[in-house]
Amino acid sequence: MTSAYVIVGAGLAGAKAAETLRARGYGGPLVLIGDERERPYERPPLSKGYLQGKHERSKIYVHSASWYASHDVTLRLGTRVTALDPAAHTVTLDDGTRLDYAKLLLTTGSSPRPLPVPGADLAGVHYLRRVEESDRLKEAFRPDARVVVIGAGWIGLEAAAAAQAAGAQVTVLEAAELPLLRVLGPEVAQVFADLHRAHGVDLRLGVEVVEIAEHAGRVSGGRLGDGSFVGADEVLVGIGITPNTGLASDAGLTVDDGVVTDEHLRTSAADVYAAGDVANARHPFLGRHIRVEHWANALNQPQTAARSMLGEDVPYDRLPYFYTDQYDLGMEYTGYVEPDGYDRVVFRGDVGKREFIAFWLAGGRVVAGMNVNVWDVVSPIQEMIRSRAVVDPARLADPDTPLAAVTS
Repeated sequence: MTSAYVIVGAGLAGAKAAETLRARGYGGPLVLIGDERERPYERPPLSKGYLQGKHERSKIYVHSASWYASHDVTLRLGTRVTALDPAAHTVTLDDGTRLDYAKLLLTTGSSPRPLPVPGADLAGVHYLRRVEESDRLKEAFRPDARVVVIGAGWIGLEAAAAAQAAGAQVTVLEAAELPLLRVLGPEVAQVFADLHRAHGVDLRLGVEVVEIAEHAGRVSGGRLGDGSFVGADEVLVGIGITPNTGLASDAGLTVDDGVVTDEHLRTSAADVYAAGDVANARHPFLGRHIRVEHWANALNQPQTAARSMLGEDVPYDRLPYFYTDQYDLGMEYTGYVEPDGYDRVVFRGDVGKREFIAFWLAGGRVVAGMNVNVWDVVSPIQEMIRSRAVVDPARLADPDTPLAAVTS
């Protein structure tokens, strides 16, 4: 019997890899394994439209329920892979079954980082990664409920916006001096602090949660490092995610903040690939390894991994991209910059009205750009980044200068 191509992880990344394998002509056995009981779905709606009740549940799924059978994809849900043996080319499932594979793709994703304080396991303490968790938050975000969000990252802020829209009393607790500080830097992070405060969120920065308090077996609030207390009916923890590397690590693959791959998404083990949140992949344009935790990466990277599994010589070199919707603010970000990787930010447009583009510059070159309530500019921003051209900051800031003309 011909060994199968096996994909471990049945989220967006796994589903897009399966789709690509079939579209590129692979006709052999194909098995997609996931530990959730839901068929593959997209996660952004869980903190955006679906959480807010704007989108029906049917909108979150990657494919129709019939797609997998019609494309001869064996979909094994509610199943956990407990072991990987690269030498034998086998995986072991939680029921003891062993599957042979010809090629294996790891799209195991990531898990929310738990809050390491007493009381973090109380009823009423939530995390947001799976659709059932979004369902529970929908019920929790009710008018006049006291909702405390711990962590002012993307998930925390999007959920805070959803809770506020539902009429809840929202408090956001963040250890850093500004929300999204490591991602955006102080120049742009202030925009999101102002946004949430303008919509009535009690945003408390530079604070430490040391305990989740309990009353009658349920959460009653959070105690801070300065001794103060914040009452809560519901608490959402959003302090980051951790890549699910246990399977790869136990199998002896190279792991370093994710499963390490080359630009073709090949791991250190022959015939084993990785993509999505779990992959720390070498990026040929950036010249370094990066791990990207956003939707566009889970959408596009597995397509390259699938082609690599088929022997095609294609590197993954898309620039990182992500987006958010909070209240009346829509944003797209493209590029890559670390907290100490830029020397100035140039704004084009009206920051006060939240209609602008921000550009991060290093050595006079644009390394990342973010458009806020300004549309159809991602492509020219990406072209500017890829050109590596030194730009004139005055022309970059001038809205009368077309973006395509800045580097000419």
